[in-house]
Amino acid sequence: MRTTLAIDDDVLNAARAIAVQTRTSVGEVISDLARRSITQAKPDTSPEFRNGIRLLPHRKGAVVTTEQINALRDELP
Repeated sequence: MRTTLAIDDDVLNAARAIAVQTRTSVGEVISDLARRSITQAKPDTSPEFRNGIRLLPHRKGAVVTTEQINALRDELP
């Protein structure tokens, strides 16, 4: 498929260098790099919400029990 893209000069030069090394076209190199970028697994850094409330991050070894929650609730005025 043909399309027109605006590509920065440094990116195009790098793609050309890769194309020469791999004996492929610049289009194939850019398609391959774009495909890898799209399919590469990225860690989910967005905060998790439940019932509209942002959850605190999980910490190893920090276990909160129902008994602890009940004790804190009982301390409220």
